Amino acid sequence: REHGLEYLFAATLLTGALQIAAGYLKLADLMRFVSRSVVTGFVNALAILIFMAQLPELTDVTWHVYAMTAAGLGIIYLFPYLPLIGKSLPSPLVCIVVLTLVYLVSGMEIRTVGDMGELPDTLPVFLWPDVPLNLETLMIIFPYAIMLCVVGLLESMMTATIVDDLTDTPSDKHRECRGQGIANIGAGLMGGMAGCAMIGQSVINIKSGGRTRLSTLIAGSVLLLMVVFLSEWVSRIPMAALVAVMIMVSIGTFDWASIRDLRKHPLSTNVVMLATVAVTVGTHNLALGVFVGVLLAALFFANKVGNVLHLGSTERHAGREREYRVVGQVFFASSERFMAAFDFKERLDRVIIDLSRAHFWDMTAVQTLDRVMIKFRREGTDVELVGLSEASATVVDRYTVHNDPQAVDRLMNGH
Repeated sequence: REHGLEYLFAATLLTGALQIAAGYLKLADLMRFVSRSVVTGFVNALAILIFMAQLPELTDVTWHVYAMTAAGLGIIYLFPYLPLIGKSLPSPLVCIVVLTLVYLVSGMEIRTVGDMGELPDTLPVFLWPDVPLNLETLMIIFPYAIMLCVVGLLESMMTATIVDDLTDTPSDKHRECRGQGIANIGAGLMGGMAGCAMIGQSVINIKSGGRTRLSTLIAGSVLLLMVVFLSEWVSRIPMAALVAVMIMVSIGTFDWASIRDLRKHPLSTNVVMLATVAVTVGTHNLALGVFVGVLLAALFFANKVGNVLHLGSTERHAGREREYRVVGQVFFASSERFMAAFDFKERLDRVIIDLSRAHFWDMTAVQTLDRVMIKFRREGTDVELVGLSEASATVVDRYTVHNDPQAVDRLMNGH
């Protein structure tokens, strides 16, 4: 808007290049950090947004629109039960054809596709963005290209996960990243803007029997040919027919089991799912909604794992020695509990800390262990660590400072 349409095309080209790079760098592996509750929230939010997008077509309209929409939903849900032909034709397509014929015959006054704007009448042509190839242009388009890349890949990877579940087949997420990048470069070179996977069309495709990438190619190709060469007919399709199809998509996309299972699932899982839905619907920002969901899931997980820490102790040699046994994960969320479990004022000659069933994960855990060692020594107590696993020993041996007097002073003084 600030720099002109040509910069949109340039940003689209850069978006494609970044997505191809993301595919080769295997950044799609980061999707494993997106929990199932976030994916469920994403799906439900998209279903709600799809439904909300249809409301303008159902507001301040005549009764004909409601009748046509209801008839369309009836065809979509009842047609598959017809013998012989019910399973051979996609019911959404039948809905569009039948309602278009009804509109043409009746001549009723309702909105059509042609009322939404002018359809293209030529095939796309090659178009190189008319922008200067310099650092200033890069600085203008790079922030937008990064956002387009992240949001596009995020929505596409989550859509791929949903499609995998619906079809019970795996998909190569890295290949999807590269393919999307190549497609966006192609779009930018033909005067188009960046795009990504579309959950609505994907669900329609699967519900209609599509199972391979060929179905997607055919869908796009037929749509292109229809809007260019059959625009006169396409423009006569009543919007009520498309509204009925998209309402079907929103109903089919929403995970109704997630509502039924609210009482069964843990509170943290429900909070993550509902927060993802609320933020996505409230801001219409997919990336922000998923970010909030992932952040909450991580916080709940860290809190849960941090609470799975047990410290017990046994007194030995008439109160002169005590053995502490640590069981669980020691990291930033559990370090305070680890520290609070020791009695530094107890007059002991020796303390043994058994770590054979514990694991130290980060610098916070190592520094807490340092503080425990230093405090016991300052009270005149000899401390011995036993049972460190190989992984924990690697971290502890590399980063502990309790044997360095200068480092001890810095640590205890908070530097």
